[in-house]
Amino acid sequence: MIKLKDLLFEGINDPGIFKAVFLAGGPGSGKTYVVKQLFGIPDRFNISMSGMKMVNSDKELKFLLNKYGFGTDLDKMPEEVFKNLTSDDPGSSGLRRFAKSLTKARMDLYQKGKLGMIIDGTGHDFNKIAMEKKRLEEDGYDTYMVFVNTSLDVAQQRNQERDRVLPPALLKKSWTDVQRNIGKFQSLFKSNFVIVDNSDYLDEEEAKKKFVPLMKRNINVFVKKPIRNPIAKMWIKKQQILKKKGK
Repeated sequence: MIKLKDLLFEGINDPGIFKAVFLAGGPGSGKTYVVKQLFGIPDRFNISMSGMKMVNSDKELKFLLNKYGFGTDLDKMPEEVFKNLTSDDPGSSGLRRFAKSLTKARMDLYQKGKLGMIIDGTGHDFNKIAMEKKRLEEDGYDTYMVFVNTSLDVAQQRNQERDRVLPPALLKKSWTDVQRNIGKFQSLFKSNFVIVDNSDYLDEEEAKKKFVPLMKRNINVFVKKPIRNPIAKMWIKKQQILKKKGK
């Protein structure tokens, strides 16, 4: 098994280090499916072939919901129970806050090791992503965004097929909020931004034909491109000096 210290001290020349890719798209957009296709992440794993690590608070929340016997079909829960489990309010159960704290700890660990990250979120809160982008760039990261887009009808249909089903009204609100942010994200990430349409239901061969060229044209170029952030360049230079000195 990979040791923790190996994760924190991967080679300074690895292509994934100091690269952070943000995912945006409403619930039911199929972000998880798309990112696994784009980054070559096998099922049941959270590490891409390029070494980039997935960060997703939904994974932690889903684990906690199942652990404590609530299940993940949120649409069938009484409204009061649903709000108590998924709210960040001080008077709630705290389950959502705990899930976010676990995700943050995981992300902090990856960042400490300067590892490449794929940060999976809905994108409904523009300011939150803008602040996270700024924080990572101040630590040396180059950033990119993949926006996975679908129609509302498709999102609602896919939502019913998910393990964690959201109430339709909540999904509609989240989808609408995310749609309003597309232009803002384009302005924020500029050329490091791509929209992926995932409205169609594709079989395995169709998915390969659609996503492999997109991966080669956009994702691979970003991940393999030399790091541009001067903070990261300085860090790498210092690490190379220390390595030569045997430290």
